Order: sequence, then structure tokens, then C-alpha cells
Amino acid sequence: MSLKVYRGRTLARSQALQLLFQAEQLDSPLEEVLNGDFLISKGPLDPYALELCRGAYEHIDRIDCALRAVSKNWSLERMPGVDRDLLRIAVYEMRFLTDDEVGDAVVINEAVEIAKAYGTDDSASFINGVLGRIAREPELPGQDLYEELLAEDKAAEEAELAEAEAKVAAARAEAAAAAGTEE
Repeated sequence: MSLKVYRGRTLARSQALQLLFQAEQLDSPLEEVLNGDFLISKGPLDPYALELCRGAYEHIDRIDCALRAVSKNWSLERMPGVDRDLLRIAVYEMRFLTDDEVGDAVVINEAVEIAKAYGTDDSASFINGVLGRIAREPELPGQDLYEELLAEDKAAEEAELAEAEAKVAAARAEAAAAAGTEE
């Protein structure tokens, strides 16, 4: 593993990747991983790592829509987990982290270095290409897909609510009918 991933903000990004990867592999919420026995290659845990992994996790749906929009030939599910999580962290840092002005070129370079350490032989060039496409867009791509997913989620929630209300109404009617026959 490259020694470059053991210094400064690169270490924090590496730690964030490891935490997000653990949450995904364990199919657990990030906070559950953070509250448990997580593993990082080098500690202590950097506060910037926490900020990155929590931010990427919080915005994961929107980030994933952007990744889908710019990597049409690769579904998220087909990407190696390390690449997917590294992209999520980098996109969060590029487009959501506004209180810290780190340029896109720096974020992309850092992500490429981390991909060389943790990813496959093709990861660095893949990460560079995807992040380059995002960097060239003035707005985060995939907003239309994100809005479509939000509408689907809202429709599903409304259908669940209507089903629950129908069950309650049926139970009340049954209870009323039973009470009427007891008199």
C-alpha cells in the first residue's frame, strides 16, 4: 500500500473510505458502524474522515444519481465497492462540502491516489474519468433521476399509508359489527 494514503487529509479520506465500505459490506447504517468496533488501517480516527463519511452517507441517494448519470456503461451495482464508495466521498467533497474550499483537481488527484492503494488495476483511471465528468458539469448531474426516485418513494409511502388506513377502517368496522351483534 502506498505511504501517500497515511498522511494528512489523504489519511482522512482513506479512513472515510474504510468506514463507508464497512457500512456497505455489513449492510448497516454508518452510525451503527461508528458506534461499534470499526476497523481502520491507521488511527486515530481523523475528524475530517468523520465529516466526509457522514456527509457522503447522508447524501448517498443524490450522489448515486449523479454517479449513474455520468457512468452509463457501469451500473453502481457492477462497480467494485471500493470504487463506488470512493466516488461517493469524492463527489460529496466536490459538490456538497461548501465550508472547505478544496478544488476539484485536488479531490480528484487524492481519489486517484487512494484508488491506486485500495482498488483494482483499473480503478484509478475509472475514478479519474467519472470524477472528471462531474467536475466539468456546473451542476451535479442526475437531478432528474433523483427527483424521479423521490416521487417514487413518496408514492410508495402514500400507498403504504392508504393500505394501513384501510386496514384500520376494516378493523373498526369489524369491531363495530361485533359490538352490534353482542347487544
